[in-house]
Amino acid sequence: MIKIYDIKERKEFLEEIAILTQRQWGNKQLSEDEYNLKIKKKIDEMIDNLNNPFYCKLILLDDDKLLGFVSIFPTDGKERLDLTPWYATMYVKEEYRGLGYSKILNEAILKEAKKRSFKKIYLKTDLINYYEKFGFTYLEDLSNGEKLYFINLTED
Repeated sequence: MIKIYDIKERKEFLEEIAILTQRQWGNKQLSEDEYNLKIKKKIDEMIDNLNNPFYCKLILLDDDKLLGFVSIFPTDGKERLDLTPWYATMYVKEEYRGLGYSKILNEAILKEAKKRSFKKIYLKTDLINYYEKFGFTYLEDLSNGEKLYFINLTED
């Protein structure tokens, strides 16, 4: 059965998420020791952030199989540190893409952001015409080449 969980409820997936995150967005030229250290650091960071109101990681499971995850971070990178919170790390495993799972993750993280009373949430991406379909609005180009988007979470 497909279900969304907060990582707090299913900590046994921390290592798999750390590995997938490193593979997707991390430095690919690390030695084995550096790689293992990065994975440990990512796990420790997730654990340290579990009670931060500006941090959330939701995971999508099919029974006990991880399909994907998405997060809310207080910041995302070095650009626009004046903005918070950030929608980040939308990830669906390659073999499950095109099946609507990103839509499920997107709806779940926006619902969680509203539950936390956030008025807006920001994201940066190099994807073109992807997040617009979820209701995000382009704000500006960032100095790193990515585009900055936001979505209003209030009805006004």
